Amino acid sequence: MEHAHHHHAPRNDYGRFIATILLFCLLAAAGYALQHTISCFLLSWVIAYLLDPLIVRAERRGIRRLYALVLLYVIMGLLTVFFLAFIVPAITISWNSFVLDLPTYIVKLKQVALDWKSRLPDRYGSDEIQWLIDKASAKIDTAAEKTGFWAYNFGTSIFFNLFNIVLSPILVFFMLYYKHTVIETLISWLPEGRRGQITEIANEVNSSIGGYLRGQVVVSIIVALLATIALFALGIPHPIFCGAFAGAASILPFIGVIIATLPALFFAWFKFQSAAMLGQTTFAFALIYFVEGYVIKPLVFKEAMNLNPLVTIIMVMALGETLGFWGILLALPIASAIKITWGHFVHGDFKQR
Repeated sequence: MEHAHHHHAPRNDYGRFIATILLFCLLAAAGYALQHTISCFLLSWVIAYLLDPLIVRAERRGIRRLYALVLLYVIMGLLTVFFLAFIVPAITISWNSFVLDLPTYIVKLKQVALDWKSRLPDRYGSDEIQWLIDKASAKIDTAAEKTGFWAYNFGTSIFFNLFNIVLSPILVFFMLYYKHTVIETLISWLPEGRRGQITEIANEVNSSIGGYLRGQVVVSIIVALLATIALFALGIPHPIFCGAFAGAASILPFIGVIIATLPALFFAWFKFQSAAMLGQTTFAFALIYFVEGYVIKPLVFKEAMNLNPLVTIIMVMALGETLGFWGILLALPIASAIKITWGHFVHGDFKQR
């Protein structure tokens, strides 16, 4: 009888393992199907995460949470009015200019491809190179035809996301107002024997995620401002667009630096067609990211996540494909949370005492 008990135990473990995998697959499928709803929720959650330290500081000064929230929303409202009055028009003008110039850029790329084709010597392998150039030219023609359709879809997407922008402040308010109630409810659901242990791990994960999100927002804003100023000084077209793109690209680990420079290099080449200007643009971005890596990040991020590069890239790719921008933004915090939890598991903190 005892032998039969030991024989069936591994099957139960395998059953739990398979059930866990199926549950994760189901959650992933549901997340993909409800990506717009989840995107709105994640936007609200990130904003609440960023604003919560301000509410906590106000509470420490004796201000009730409701009054602190009202004061915070009044300040945010004034900042929003300033943003809509001064920043949005500048961004809109830059975006409209970029959309109007986009067909010109595409035609210029096609001309360059044709010039390269005409200059190819009649040597071994030139037919294959010409075939590649013909394929690239065909792709450029297709892109030129679809430019208007692409711009329309992008504008439609922005209009659709306005609903999220309007709904997010409401969700943020309730997330911040009912924060303590939600936390107390979740803690009450935990087993009493594990409650203190799980709460301690959750606080460690919360500290890691909160520090990363707040730090990354600060880093992205600084990179965007520095890149915009540098491109203005160099006289490169669409500096605001390129600067915002550089700030967003700084979220990506390892390859973000390379991706951020591509639009600026393209516009520099298109306007000046000078190797010297390409070199100046590259030097400007190299200097910005040197300052970011060795000055800004050490000051902003008090604690490094120390994640494995391979794991980091896999998490960014997987969550980015599933949740888009929010998946890329939250890939490192999620990986850090898994690492912290796994570390406690390896050290035997989850063993029954």
